[in-house]
Amino acid sequence: MADNPVFKRILLKLSGESLGGRRGEGFDPMTLRRLAADLADLSAMGVQVAAVVGGGNFFRGMASGLPGADRVAADHIGMLATVMNALALGHALRDAGAVSRVLSAFAVSGIAEGFAVDKAISSLERGEVVVLGGGTGNPLFTTDTAASLRAVECGCQILIKATRVDGVYDADPEKNPHAKRYTSLSFAEVIDKRLAVMDTSAFTLCRDAALPIRVLDVNRENSLRNAVLGIDEGTLIS
Repeated sequence: MADNPVFKRILLKLSGESLGGRRGEGFDPMTLRRLAADLADLSAMGVQVAAVVGGGNFFRGMASGLPGADRVAADHIGMLATVMNALALGHALRDAGAVSRVLSAFAVSGIAEGFAVDKAISSLERGEVVVLGGGTGNPLFTTDTAASLRAVECGCQILIKATRVDGVYDADPEKNPHAKRYTSLSFAEVIDKRLAVMDTSAFTLCRDAALPIRVLDVNRENSLRNAVLGIDEGTLIS
């Protein structure tokens, strides 16, 4: 039976740590190749794919303990780390046979183009995988907020948040073996239950735009394919 994607345009939010493999640091070549192959597969299915990447595999903001750095300075460094990750994923996508375009929230002359909504949408419509770095282009905002913002701006039908667990649980499954996974939640239920899906700004953007969020384990085989085909995977928030 031929693949028939339910979602034609998606945004995938990848943490920087997800590019670092098991260590969560730097680049893990095998992980990069696998992620790029998965995204190339979605593109070949006719899905228009945008991806926002974090920078935690290189720099974790104030938690990195940089001497003398305030929040703004730390965020600027983290934003540069996301551009490095975007470039790495863009190259891996091309190696996987996909056409990719890297756009940064701020132009890095000679390295990455500056983001503009019309450029991103034109690339998506041509079947290019658009990789977005630089966060929102401003300090004090997370890459979750950047993902929500870009998904709404680019008219994506769903935001897929890739994590290291297979959905949203009623407790931390890495600490509580009896934690139960939700297959679906409403935006109101996430708020009422005080579940940590993403930061408040990012979550509010999705809620107000009625943009569904799918939380899944990107390391689980066929998880992304299942998500775009409408097969139950992880947790759907709508």
